[in-house]
Amino acid sequence: MSSEHDCLTYRAAGVDIDAGAALVERIKPHVARTLRAGVLGGLGGFGALFELGNRWREPVLVSGTDGVGTKLKLAQELGRHDGIGIDLVAMCVNDVLVQGAEPLFFLDYFATGKLDVNVAERVIAGIARGCEQAGCALVGGETAEMPDMYAAGEYDLAGFCVGAVEKSALLDGRRVQSGDVLIGIASSGAHANGFSLIRRILERVGKPWTLDLGGATLADALLAPTVIYVKPMLRLLTELPPHAMAHITGGGLSENIIRVVPDALALDIDASAWPLPPLFTWLAETGQLSDTELWRTFNCGIGFVLLVDATQVAITRAWLAHTGLAHWSIGEVVPARPGRPRVHIARR
Repeated sequence: MSSEHDCLTYRAAGVDIDAGAALVERIKPHVARTLRAGVLGGLGGFGALFELGNRWREPVLVSGTDGVGTKLKLAQELGRHDGIGIDLVAMCVNDVLVQGAEPLFFLDYFATGKLDVNVAERVIAGIARGCEQAGCALVGGETAEMPDMYAAGEYDLAGFCVGAVEKSALLDGRRVQSGDVLIGIASSGAHANGFSLIRRILERVGKPWTLDLGGATLADALLAPTVIYVKPMLRLLTELPPHAMAHITGGGLSENIIRVVPDALALDIDASAWPLPPLFTWLAETGQLSDTELWRTFNCGIGFVLLVDATQVAITRAWLAHTGLAHWSIGEVVPARPGRPRVHIARR
């Protein structure tokens, strides 16, 4: 018979249930700030409950899931865990927003080798702040402690969001037509895309974190949280609905806007229509990136795009200016032509 000293425990195997319980208690106040109409119950259930109610006549549910890629590596290396949760929320809610949906609720998945309650709380507090910015409820999630799966200090994140839109208001690109104007809304930096290339460039030059880039250090510029466009865009949809919208993520300007454009149409983008932020100038010069590589990897300062009827451009831009969103007219929708790329980006 084994002695008590010889008995194995879950804690001895590397999983601390008490730490997980402590984390749940710590994050409750953060989660409480995200509550909204429709949420039923609280943390701790096997499933999260949300009631649509009678607000919607013909609701279409729109879902999205994403992570933050290898931006996590930089956040962990620099010990900056407070903003990465905002990135996680932004990657999901900005995507469902594209189809006109209002984000309703969000769930997260946090995985690590050994749970550090202080770090995890900072990350999840950021997720809660992102949900507040998006107006959606953080209704639950999963914290997984998996010994031997991750190196010391490492964690991974994933998020899942559900939104709703009236069927009659769904944006699916069918209204886009030749002559529509592209209005680009400013990003806050690289957001959460292109970081595998960014990290390779940093390896070449020794990670000059304190390098000044137009008033911000390189570290600050790279880890600036993704802009959450939800609240102003939902207001815009009720007043001046565009023909379509696009969230500029992986694939950059070259591959995201065209996703909401019918096959018979193409895009002509003027890359000189907005100032290239210092971060992207530095990445291009230091990494010796071609324009093509720059446009198809990064947002290059444009985080969200509206496709607007030409007759509505002036009033839409005035509305955006009043809201305080930096923006530019960056191109137009044109007929597709045989032998010409459907997305043409050039500096004029």
